Amino acid sequence: MIRIALRTLRFHKAGFLASFIAMFLGAAIVMGCGGLLETGVHSAAPPQRLTTAPIVVTGDQRYHGTASDEVFPERVHLDARLAGELAAVPGVAAVAPDVSFRTYVSRGAQAGVPATGHGWSSARLGQYKIDAGAPPSGPGQVAVDTRLAERAGLRLGGRVELAVRGVAEQYEVSGLVNGDGSVFVSDAEAAAAAGRPGMVGAIGVFVAAGADVGQVRKAVAKSVAGRQISVLTGDERGQAEDPGVVSDGDDLVALAAAFGGLSAMVTVFIIAATLGLSVQQRQREMALLRAIGATPGQLRRLILGETMLVAVVATALAWPVGPYVGRWLLDAFAAAGVVPEAIVYRAGGGPLIVGVASALLVALGAAFIAANGAAHTRPAEALAEASMGRRRFSRVRLALAVLFLGGGAALAVGTAGADGPDAAGVATPAAMVWTAGFGLLGPVLARAVTAMLHRPMRAVSRNAGRLATANATARVTRLTSAVLPVMLATGLALALTYMQTTQSSGSDKAFEENRRADLAVTSEFGLPLNLVDTVRAQPGVSAATAQITSLGYIEPEELAGPVVADGDGGESAPDVPAMSLLGVTPEGITRTTAYRAASGSLDALHGDTVALPTRYTGGRRLGDPVAMRLGDGTRVELKLAATVNGRRGYETALLPASVLIGHTDSGLVPQIMVSTRPGTDRAKLAAKLSALAEQYPGLRVADRETLSPARQGQDDTQAWMAYLVLAVVVGYAAIALVNSQVLAAVERRREFSLLRLVGASRGQVMRMMAMEAVLVCAAGVMLGALIAATTLMPLSLSVLGSPIPTGPWWSAAAVLGGALALVLAATLLPTLAMLRHRPGNAVIGTHE
Repeated sequence: MIRIALRTLRFHKAGFLASFIAMFLGAAIVMGCGGLLETGVHSAAPPQRLTTAPIVVTGDQRYHGTASDEVFPERVHLDARLAGELAAVPGVAAVAPDVSFRTYVSRGAQAGVPATGHGWSSARLGQYKIDAGAPPSGPGQVAVDTRLAERAGLRLGGRVELAVRGVAEQYEVSGLVNGDGSVFVSDAEAAAAAGRPGMVGAIGVFVAAGADVGQVRKAVAKSVAGRQISVLTGDERGQAEDPGVVSDGDDLVALAAAFGGLSAMVTVFIIAATLGLSVQQRQREMALLRAIGATPGQLRRLILGETMLVAVVATALAWPVGPYVGRWLLDAFAAAGVVPEAIVYRAGGGPLIVGVASALLVALGAAFIAANGAAHTRPAEALAEASMGRRRFSRVRLALAVLFLGGGAALAVGTAGADGPDAAGVATPAAMVWTAGFGLLGPVLARAVTAMLHRPMRAVSRNAGRLATANATARVTRLTSAVLPVMLATGLALALTYMQTTQSSGSDKAFEENRRADLAVTSEFGLPLNLVDTVRAQPGVSAATAQITSLGYIEPEELAGPVVADGDGGESAPDVPAMSLLGVTPEGITRTTAYRAASGSLDALHGDTVALPTRYTGGRRLGDPVAMRLGDGTRVELKLAATVNGRRGYETALLPASVLIGHTDSGLVPQIMVSTRPGTDRAKLAAKLSALAEQYPGLRVADRETLSPARQGQDDTQAWMAYLVLAVVVGYAAIALVNSQVLAAVERRREFSLLRLVGASRGQVMRMMAMEAVLVCAAGVMLGALIAATTLMPLSLSVLGSPIPTGPWWSAAAVLGGALALVLAATLLPTLAMLRHRPGNAVIGTHE
């Protein structure tokens, strides 16, 4: 049978080519996603600035001891005295602390050019050298990167105005250094500019001559054991430059797993459908083999041998392509801001081996399913079944379909009961499970939809519609192979698109419910906290309050001690979900926001206090202490001053801005909300507030119509990410649809020729095929809409409190129009090519 399989390949080139394309693309995508997942696990970020120190000590960004090892969103800083401890470790030659702060050129032709400031003692960490002039040695001096100097038009000995802690400061350019957009000031000025006295961001450790880096690293790690500290070497050192690598690496793992799972699921159905159609086209050949005495086992070996031969070749060619797919996806995510550009693609042979194994197993499973029907057909029934083109529906397939649909229903219940922002995390796997269930029921559902559309098709086009529905009824396997890609593409397109728009609408609704301000004073780089009093004192201002956003955690009793890097994050660890934190100045908060105290008073938010959402009070009473971890890992004990209500999933804890501001990366206020007095001309007030930009560079004033929360950029990023996933998966499904339709057209060349010989014109055949395409599209869209509905309705219930998702109508219209155009093109173009042949030649000739 293997020898026969090898010989039959050249007689069925079209079918095997279609299967080859499906297997090749599926394997490449799965391998790429596997490489992306391993990249997220490694979170490799080669250092750009901390290159000379072989060991870098920085704050550990992970919240150890929790069930999911949460990641602190703000940089975890170190006590500056740690540098002295590390210098005493055996094998350490020297240490260099690094203090960084954000700044930008605030005046001149190049105002707004961003830069990162450092203390001069950390220049040795990146081999920075003075190209001209001298290093900064006192107050008011700065050494500027040569490229930054060129962009900003700076010269040695000249003056430059930099924004430091939201205020314009004048500096003399004392030197020019080779670098990457950095500026250097004296260590004392860097500490003041960072706003964290006695704290540093990282410490570079230099190893003594002849000492082993690995042994010194172990000694350093032992000296800091039990503290919230990470000791990094190699590519890990990049995490000290950008702590976001840690959290975004975890996000990349989840994203790659979801993307890979979705792609693998689509691959399974596409390969199964393509292979099933290929085998169905050879049903007459299989029937003849059964009639002349071939055993079921021989038929299985024949089909399995053919399929595995094609699969081996396809996966072998996909092997070098997979890493390119993974790198392309990583670059696309980095360009959209989903992951830092510092993360580099790091994948070994594991993803490739898993991708190859997955592709071969999928092909083997699909081949077994396709061969099973032919193998179990009785010889006396084989030819009759081949002439009808029908296949029995497997009980195993039915059981799996019921199992997946039950899982989809369970996930739907979980989606409806989840918090609004978390609902999409449950809805995405629900869409995959629903798709699997409906895909397994494909033949039954396709037959049911065809019967439903029988009369409308005839009403639209009598003869062509009658022939189209008759062909679909007689050739269910062929119909299913065409409907399945349409169902996958439209179902996932509608589900992912409206999932994103519904989530965005929920966020917008939560923001609008809490917005009462008329104006907002903002700055991309932040504003000093004392500016709130200045704004409040302006004529026409009724109230002004700072708004500083971050994330934090209510510390459970199990984690009352210090967080340690080797803490147990096992199954018994407590679940500590992240909570939105909002730092405010209590004066005027009730007039600029919709927050109202359910108990206590928001006016009491002074000093070390907090107002918790009622859902998270945990039985605490007013005045009780509340242990919390802020965004930079600092443990604080605050007094419960009030409780506030909030929409489920969008609750926010309120803290005094003076408490929270020192635990954010910028240490500044991103926006000040302003309410105006009755009768105040808002345009004039906005102009007056804008004049403060002379003293506070980058200051802007937004009116009520253009106010937008800081999460808007995050929404855009998530939308872009969803659309990228959608493009890859739907693109693959579209290729599979074209594949199957071309294969079907090649198989039907004899049918077209017979129709021509009995008097049908080319136009009549084309109209019949157009109606079949419409039938395929209608069936696929209806089933895809069913998948989307079962996914989106529970999500909308959780996010909006209504079963109807929100989103632009034209998105659905675009999906429908795109599906129809693709199906028509994939059906009519191959048909037109087949009709160019002379009818007689096709009838007497062989077909491939």
